[in-house]
This record gives sequence, C-alpha cells and structure tokens, in this order.
Amino acid sequence: MNRDQLHHIRTDYARATLDESHAPALPTDLFQRWLNEAITAKIDEPNAMTLATVGSNLRPSVRTVLIKEFSPAGIIWYTHYSSRKGQQLAGNPFAALQFHWVQLERTVRIEGRVEKVDAAQSDAYFASRPKLSQVGAWASPQSQVIAGRAELDARVAAQEARFAQADELPRPETWGGYRLVPDYWEFWQGRPSRLHDRLCYRLENNAWHMQRLAP
Repeated sequence: MNRDQLHHIRTDYARATLDESHAPALPTDLFQRWLNEAITAKIDEPNAMTLATVGSNLRPSVRTVLIKEFSPAGIIWYTHYSSRKGQQLAGNPFAALQFHWVQLERTVRIEGRVEKVDAAQSDAYFASRPKLSQVGAWASPQSQVIAGRAELDARVAAQEARFAQADELPRPETWGGYRLVPDYWEFWQGRPSRLHDRLCYRLENNAWHMQRLAP
C-alpha cells in the first residue's frame, strides 16, 4: 500500500452522538452503559483494552489485555507480575487504558494509579480459569526470551505432567491481578467530518468534573 492509498482511507462516523446534557454525572455509569452496549452488539472482543505503561527509561510501551472485573473502585486485569508490564508497574504505578469499539465508533480512555488486587481475589479468579490456561500461567516465563516454540511446548508438557492428577492448581506467586484506579476518563464518539464528540471526567477533590474537549 502506498502513501496515496493511505491518504484516501476515510470513514465518516454517524452512528450516535455524545452530549453533556444526556451524560451521567459519574464516568463509571457511562462506561458501564457503553460496555454493556458493546457486549450486546456482539462485537469482537468487547473486553479487549490497550494498556500503556512507562519504564524506568521513560519510554512507553503498550499491549492488549482483557478487562476481567469492573466496579466504581476500578478496572481489573490479570497477568504475570514478572512480565515487562509488571516490572514497569513496579517502578512506576501509573498507567493508561483504552477501549476501541470500532463498530460502535467509540473509544474510552482511562488514566490512573495501578495497584495489585489482594491475593484472595487473584486466587478466586485463577481458580475460575480452564485448567489448560492455569497450566499456561505456570509454563510461560512471560516477556522473557525463549529459544523457540519448541521450548514453550516443552515447558507446557512438563507442567501438564506435574499437575496431571491435580483437580485444582495453585496460583503461581508471580501471577495475579492489577486494578487501575481512575482519576481521568475520556469518552469519544465518532461524528461526521471529524467533528467528534469528546467528554472527559477529571477527579478533583474527590469529585468528578465533566468537560467537553475539542475534537
């Protein structure tokens, strides 16, 4: 694909609007509404979100993770604490998330401080996973360099043999949940001619303040 082809890829958004007069006072209420609508619309991976963290070298890195729990307290996902993102969060416990529901012409951005969920909560979620997913958590040294797929397959086989007779697998100590506690939300609704609707909520003095942003 050449530059001219890229220049002419355009979509004019016109599915919906986002207006202050109809937006709830709490960003969590709007997020819950939009998430429910994404799930109801049966779009692909409505629970997928981009997670951005910053390492000690001040270079950001992003990857896709899956939201597993949501409440007014924050957004939770699960991963390896020893992974690259885990190491970056250990040094800088602030992150940003983004949901992009293409078919609904919507984006949600969230920023805030990240904390580990307690061990009991991580244990409960780990116990709910399929056994092969539990084995994978034990087998994968996430983000570390490995020699090839054969090494990963061998590690999985070794853990399958180790836990072959186990009905319940314990959670690895290096695996568990993180919660992003938001202090900033931004909701984006696509509109015609790139004149999109953008509403942000900022947490100031323990109260949420909504503002419209220029597209």
